[in-house]
Amino acid sequence: MLIGSIIIYISLNIGIGIWATKRVHTTEDFVLAGRKLSFMLATMVTFATWFGSETMMGAPSEFLKDGILGVIEEPFGAALCLILVGLFYAKTFYRLNILTFCDFFKIRFGKNAEVISALLIVPSYFSWITAQFVAMGVILQVILGIDLIYGILIGATLVMIYTLLGGMWSVSITDFLHNIVLIIGLLILGYIIFDRAGGIQKVIASTPIGFFRPIPKEFSFSSVAGYFVAWITIGLGSIPQQDVFQRVMAAKDENTASKSSIMAGILYATIAILPLFIALAASQIYPQLLNQDHKMIILNLVLQFTNPFIQVLFFGALISAIMSTSSGAILAPASVIGENLIKPFFPNLSDKRLLYLIRWSIVIVTIQCVYMASRRQDIFELVAESSAFSLVSLFIPMTAGLKWKKANAAGCITSMLVGWFVWLFCYIYDIDLSALWGLLAGAIGLFLGNFIGEKFFNLTGQTNTKLDGFHL
Repeated sequence: MLIGSIIIYISLNIGIGIWATKRVHTTEDFVLAGRKLSFMLATMVTFATWFGSETMMGAPSEFLKDGILGVIEEPFGAALCLILVGLFYAKTFYRLNILTFCDFFKIRFGKNAEVISALLIVPSYFSWITAQFVAMGVILQVILGIDLIYGILIGATLVMIYTLLGGMWSVSITDFLHNIVLIIGLLILGYIIFDRAGGIQKVIASTPIGFFRPIPKEFSFSSVAGYFVAWITIGLGSIPQQDVFQRVMAAKDENTASKSSIMAGILYATIAILPLFIALAASQIYPQLLNQDHKMIILNLVLQFTNPFIQVLFFGALISAIMSTSSGAILAPASVIGENLIKPFFPNLSDKRLLYLIRWSIVIVTIQCVYMASRRQDIFELVAESSAFSLVSLFIPMTAGLKWKKANAAGCITSMLVGWFVWLFCYIYDIDLSALWGLLAGAIGLFLGNFIGEKFFNLTGQTNTKLDGFHL
């Protein structure tokens, strides 16, 4: 019954993808759903940006180990990102009427900045997509008893198929439907588990002292800096990301884009707490679950201690939610590859041909991430790595491009490259606070490049009237 129901859920996803093909006539339809999403659809599709493997598997595991301090990055940093996008960035980018995030760098800083930003954005998605594929593989392994790699291959293939069919329209409709079902499933599961545990107050009272402490336990440099990095890794690092951009820009107007992003952040800050407390309650009433893999605690809880109805509701919606998250994540780098890495070399490229190239890019990105998923399976680490990548290379030049009129191309490119190289060096040699050092290096690179670099590279800021009046 469970397997049959999951097949129905997956078939529904494919069916939606086939239906969505009727709404895809241009590249904008495929990448941004024609910029026609209502407030409700836009809110749900933005809320679903991270509502997948990390929310249901990665964060609960960290919460059980380290309490609130273990989940500052996710879900609280992720919610902060969406709220900041809605407050400070959504309207500005919506008015520019651009297809990808990298188009902003082309308008503001020129073609060189566009290409470099694209080269940095595309690989930043590989770890994130890989984490979703691993999660799908784990779920299929638990339910079907198949090898993890086969689960990854099945999940990735299905995601690729319906992304190829309907693009952002597929993502939007499936996100709306399945997130509602998943939230309902979480509420029902939470009610059952908290009732068995004797109430939420008893669960909280049974935790160790300091478990819910929201600030560092000590105020040393390393502790405070680590706390700060946890907030900004996704909180700021995911602002300059194509998937966030696509979901927000798919709204029908700039006010909808702004309000839906803020509402999505508020929803995420509340709904994403449910899996944390469900895992906590489950660990208290079923301590045997702690003897298994912590990231599987909610999956094992549902499979071992709930009735078939809850299992069908939960696993079907969870697989669908992760598929939708994966689909949007695959579409993001594929759009950048087509629009910002291939199209600049073919100025007469037709819109139909560009759409064809983006679809082929989806296949290439999927293959690369399946390969990575076969070699790495730490979901929490993969997600953090993805956000840190864009934090150190893109956040500083993006914000400077909007806020600082004197920022030029030399400063932008220097910031991107210096921030990324410093972070990569720290990451390879396992130096603590690598994201912080990369971010600081990017800020220093911006000023050095801005005042010194242009003399050597003859790169200056763009004076494009399209940006007039759009500074924050």
